[in-house]
Amino acid sequence: MMTRRLVQLFTGLAMYGISLAMFIRAGLGLDPWDVFHQGLANRSGLSIGVVVIAVSFLVLLLWIPLRQMPGFGTLCNAILVGVFADIGLAVIPPITHLAAQIGLLAGAVLVNAVASACYIGAGFGPGARDGLMTGLARRTGWTVRFSRTLIEVTVLAAGWLLGGSVGVGTVVYALAIGPLVHILLPRFMVAASQSSTVKEPSASTC
Repeated sequence: MMTRRLVQLFTGLAMYGISLAMFIRAGLGLDPWDVFHQGLANRSGLSIGVVVIAVSFLVLLLWIPLRQMPGFGTLCNAILVGVFADIGLAVIPPITHLAAQIGLLAGAVLVNAVASACYIGAGFGPGARDGLMTGLARRTGWTVRFSRTLIEVTVLAAGWLLGGSVGVGTVVYALAIGPLVHILLPRFMVAASQSSTVKEPSASTC
């Protein structure tokens, strides 16, 4: 069982990073957190993967006042998603044909949903950004939905001001990812005793 959980965790995180690269190459807009990551990458000159890793650990610092404890999967998430995002960008060429962009966007949403279900279902702890959302909700008494909306509107606005890509892909992701993860998650749930499962999938489960 542990072997399956580990394989599922690492597969999910690798797919998540690759899906980020697919979104970027599609060029039709990113999810809120990745708009922020891309904006920072554009301004700093760092790769998107390095920025994803750096932001992950900065967000984990915000867990301290929220009294959140990271799990093994949380730390793996913080590192591996960024690593595989850069690998994906090195492998996937830029796309300029609209039909190919739309196809790549659709594929990115599906890969991201499967990836999210894989690593959440493995039960090794939430990603840094999801932990921030749930920790904020627990400490303030706000709903998870309100906490998620507040955080993602903030990072989306900041990312857009920094030059991140906002477009139809941003809207498609926001509308599709929750229902898709809801459908897929039971198929990837390894054990019912896992306490780290996120009940309401975020628009960015990274």
